[in-house]
Amino acid sequence: MVKGQDLAVSLEEFGLSRYEAQAYVTLITKGTISAAELAYYSNLPRTKVYPTLLKLEKKKIAIISKTKPIMCTAISPEDAFDEIVQEQINKVNGMNILVTTLKQVSEDSKKARGSEEKRYFHLTPNYVFKQLETMIDGSKTSIHAIVDSWGLNLLSQCKESLINAIRKNIDIKIVIPPNLIGSETFRAIPDGIKIKCADISQNSIMFDDSEILMINSNNGKGAIFLSTEVLGTNQAKTFEQTWKNAMKANNLLDMTKIDAQETLKIIQAINENGLGFVLNSVLHSRNKEIDMLEFLEKNGVDLEAKTIDEIIALVDSTLQITCSGQARYEPQGNHIIIESKLNSGHSLPWAMLLEGYLHKKGFKTKMLYSNHHNGEKVHIKVDSKLDSD
Repeated sequence: MVKGQDLAVSLEEFGLSRYEAQAYVTLITKGTISAAELAYYSNLPRTKVYPTLLKLEKKKIAIISKTKPIMCTAISPEDAFDEIVQEQINKVNGMNILVTTLKQVSEDSKKARGSEEKRYFHLTPNYVFKQLETMIDGSKTSIHAIVDSWGLNLLSQCKESLINAIRKNIDIKIVIPPNLIGSETFRAIPDGIKIKCADISQNSIMFDDSEILMINSNNGKGAIFLSTEVLGTNQAKTFEQTWKNAMKANNLLDMTKIDAQETLKIIQAINENGLGFVLNSVLHSRNKEIDMLEFLEKNGVDLEAKTIDEIIALVDSTLQITCSGQARYEPQGNHIIIESKLNSGHSLPWAMLLEGYLHKKGFKTKMLYSNHHNGEKVHIKVDSKLDSD
């Protein structure tokens, strides 16, 4: 009688004892029966039958005869449990009223304080890595991270989780300091993750614009912030601005650390002072030659020992990083083409760097600059073929 057993268990949730529940289910199944028959069909101990019947009668869900043998009958379920059901409904209604009242008290308290309640969880250093991995696995739309060496090391250890996130088309962006470009942890980050570099010194990782994991690189401790509207919006804006101003770094993945750091050093020097140097040289120098090689040498970068192919490859990488541009040699026309998506003279220092290098190697050149709404282009016509070294 599996169904009867299930019913008996359910009746226990209405406040009936196990014996009472078994007896009632038997009565509604068998109809009017004797106490002895009840004991038999419901598997109740004979000594427990009469006390159980008395309790059922007191609860008004069974009737006992005054004659012998004692006969017992169940009161119909709708009559027997109507009062209990109503009592449960009243309890639920009372709880709903209580919860509503408590919620109002909480909201009034927040308004009185004039601030949102803080919601964060502290993490010990031993638990931070596991939590980071869990949050990556649970992300649904985006992972936006600003990390220093400590944070990048933790992310590099989550390689499998990051690969799975990439497969789910989750938008993953990481901003790191320039000195980490080319490092082992930098190379350990899987392909498919967008990486940029900027002068930052923090560890803040935002998941789905709703949860933020912050890590203290001094002691390894962490904290998870459940993003409120204000916190989430501000953090998202901070990351967006940092990402917009940062330099691309993905195409530095194939370089050695020395070459990557040299490329970044050149970019920094030319971005900060290169265009100014060019304009100042045009205005004040009688010599038409603008020596970008000397300019870079004063900034700690010596390029004269590089081959022509290496110089073109270097300029190509820097243009990709700084302006989604490129540099390439066209053997058929014997000229070098430099393109930039920016049209503010951004490509001129790089063009003059190439031209200055070629002059030092004994080549004569002619430069043609064109500007259009989609960017700018520079053609450097070379008087003789460039040999690949």
